[in-house]
Amino acid sequence: MPAHFESQVPRYQARVNAALARWLEHPNETPQQLLAAMRYAVLGPGKRIRPLLCYATAELLELDPGKVDPIAVAIEFVHAYSLIHDDLPSMDDDDLRRGRATTHRAFDEATAILAGDALQALAFQVLIDDPLLQADYPEHQAGLVGLLASAAGPAGMVGGQVLDLAAEGRNLTAAELEDLHRRKTGRLIEAAILMPAKLCPARNEADALQLRSFATLIGLAFQIRDDILEVEEDTATLGKSADSDTANAKSTYPSVLGLERAKHRADELYAQAVAALDGLGANGVGLRWLCDYIVQRHH
Repeated sequence: MPAHFESQVPRYQARVNAALARWLEHPNETPQQLLAAMRYAVLGPGKRIRPLLCYATAELLELDPGKVDPIAVAIEFVHAYSLIHDDLPSMDDDDLRRGRATTHRAFDEATAILAGDALQALAFQVLIDDPLLQADYPEHQAGLVGLLASAAGPAGMVGGQVLDLAAEGRNLTAAELEDLHRRKTGRLIEAAILMPAKLCPARNEADALQLRSFATLIGLAFQIRDDILEVEEDTATLGKSADSDTANAKSTYPSVLGLERAKHRADELYAQAVAALDGLGANGVGLRWLCDYIVQRHH
């Protein structure tokens, strides 16, 4: 039985932060302005929820955390790139992210766009060039790349962003909003769970289905909680603008369902996610803790 996951969180955060920094040490290859913007976007303050999901899944599957370091890094690079682009004037036009200036404000818009592009490309380079994956899992590298590309691409995160922009000023149905957020937010969270599982194909089919179900449910619960927080918390607590969605006339779960029904939907998804973890064994304690954290967090 692993130690209680909460006690491991600082160690896992430090672990992925160190790995991210190692992959961003290219002083002789990358233009300094670009590298500075990439490092600013990635190495600043952050909860690292997606890497934590990677490590919690590794605990479930009894994988050494070193084996999922490159997966955690690749996913966090894609997440950082998505935040850079999401904040741009042509997207949500936000000035604040994680309690400090957004990348395009700290540098300039062109540098921010290119830093996001570079981080996306670097994410896939990590999955191909990581020495441990090359040595121990060469037969799974293409599958890992495919999972991340699918999560981040036109049917996933980028497609969700397009739907989000197209929805500004419109009143979406609950089904339309759920589809949007399953793509924009949920698919990358799913990848954080399913990519480590790719390294353990021997798990039986029933376990794999439960894990996939959990990943889908918790990805949507995460976004609903985000929408609720923008109603209930202030900018100082969130570290980003608390009224961005309202200013951009976006449909959110509280605006579509009402605040209490949105909370009920988050609770419903949480219960379903916990049920999906049942039967996966005691090593699922980390995923259970993260499930609790996601639906109870305040920022």
